[in-house]
Amino acid sequence: MEQTPQNDTGRGFQSFSEFYPFYLGEHENRTSRRLHFCGTLLVIALTVTAVVLRLPLLLVLLPLTGYGFAWVGHYVFEKKRLATFKHLFYSLLGDFVMFKDILIGRVPF
Repeated sequence: MEQTPQNDTGRGFQSFSEFYPFYLGEHENRTSRRLHFCGTLLVIALTVTAVVLRLPLLLVLLPLTGYGFAWVGHYVFEKKRLATFKHLFYSLLGDFVMFKDILIGRVPF
């Protein structure tokens, strides 16, 4: 049985700042990070395109695009199970923060 990810105190995460180091640890594989980056970039591009062209049906592709790349990264390259469903909001926020951190060079691409 898989345990719920916890912080150093043995409790669940109390904030995103506690969660983010765990999130980065789940993305140690460079190919996995690259797939996450590409998925997040496509999510941003699809969202902008849907708004600019007034095509809200494009938004249906967001979960498939974002999570499709991420799941391949986790299962094929990280060989880890996802923490996404246990920490849905933090994981989604982690995707965008890691995307930004890759862009500014804080996290290796």
